[in-house]
Amino acid sequence: MSVALSADGAEDPDAAALDAYSTIVVDVAERLGPSVASLRVSGRRGDQRRPAGAGSAVVVTPDGFMLTSAHVVAGGSAGEAAFADGSEAELEVVGRDPLSDLAAVRVRSTGLHPATLGDAGTLRVGQLVVAVGNPLGYGGTVTAGVVSGLGRALVTHSGSVSRVVENVIQTDAALNPGNSGGALADSRGRVVGIATAVAGVGLGLAVPIDAVTQRIVAALLREGRVRRAYLGVAGGRRPLAPRQARWAGHSGGMEIVEVVEGSPAAHAGLRRGDIVVAVDGDAVETAGDLQRLMHSDAIGRPLSLRVFRDGSAHDLTAVPIELPG
Repeated sequence: MSVALSADGAEDPDAAALDAYSTIVVDVAERLGPSVASLRVSGRRGDQRRPAGAGSAVVVTPDGFMLTSAHVVAGGSAGEAAFADGSEAELEVVGRDPLSDLAAVRVRSTGLHPATLGDAGTLRVGQLVVAVGNPLGYGGTVTAGVVSGLGRALVTHSGSVSRVVENVIQTDAALNPGNSGGALADSRGRVVGIATAVAGVGLGLAVPIDAVTQRIVAALLREGRVRRAYLGVAGGRRPLAPRQARWAGHSGGMEIVEVVEGSPAAHAGLRRGDIVVAVDGDAVETAGDLQRLMHSDAIGRPLSLRVFRDGSAHDLTAVPIELPG
């Protein structure tokens, strides 16, 4: 193994560090390159097929399922995927979830190389990440940078329904149009995020791969859609008074600022100004905490809600319905 030397013959630590950095990026690129495809999505207008979108996708199973961004496939149901080795395959859109900006597509192809999914929850600000995608039509493009921020929020929409995607990863790795749906990986080549948006110069965002999105991905692969429970409230975090905090066991709750008329929350007796501190024994401090509990298992099941109203604690029961598609 060659060693970088300075002018006086001593080992050059800066050059050695650069070599180590390059080694990591090259290793991730070689490992992930075969797992990331370029997508061309098409839709039908009458008897004619028309271009409907383009982006990237990450192979996640040996039998051809790939993960991409929902907005990449929003306008179509089929298309083509092109891989790093020059091969191409027809694709079908299996399912999309605009509220997480994730979608699943499938190609009928053999010899695929599924990527290893990691856990964005282990990331730290300043950590090296590598993006692999197909920006501006340039296939197999690799960029590297660091995690610039964690815990960011991305507002998504599906019709009249909006949702906040939490714990979005912010990175300075260059992301451009076409990167959407591509991989953001850690230094071991594990996919920790799916590139979703270019927020500005030097600012890219990726939907994290974590326990919440793993559940979404599983639902997309299994059913082609994601079912969510719906209560019909909107609100934000409010600090609790010391006595309330001692009783609740945490320092904040979600103050309700709106209750949708005729919703499960309205039927349960929730009111504007109530502070929700627990649902079925799980602590609630923010709207995101409540949102995470509104998964498919909660649909049609009575949930016990603990709230503060006018300084007093109350227990209510609500039965969520399925969030309209």
